[in-house]
Amino acid sequence: QVQVVESGGGLVQPGGSLRLSCTISSNSFSFSAVDWYRQALGKRRELVASITGTGSTYYADSAKGRFAISRDNAKNTVYLQMKDLKPEDTAAYYCYFDEYWGQGTRVTVSS
Repeated sequence: QVQVVESGGGLVQPGGSLRLSCTISSNSFSFSAVDWYRQALGKRRELVASITGTGSTYYADSAKGRFAISRDNAKNTVYLQMKDLKPEDTAAYYCYFDEYWGQGTRVTVSS
């Protein structure tokens, strides 16, 4: 059974930083892409960033220049480093792997 577990969310002031982690229990982790999505209240879930098994990355326009996705295959973990956070980044952030979703971690950007 594949498990996807996010962590690292919290309350941060505008302009602050957070690093989210997504740990995945799967033998195919190192070969597979992992996505970070987010969903704000009342809005659709949207793709924020992706990383392939070979390390190629994709960012939504809203994340470019502020967010960085990376992976540590030895730890079966993908990270989302977020800086210069804005109130509009407030959302539940979800990790997606091989048709499995995590439970999400909430990020609140507020003064």
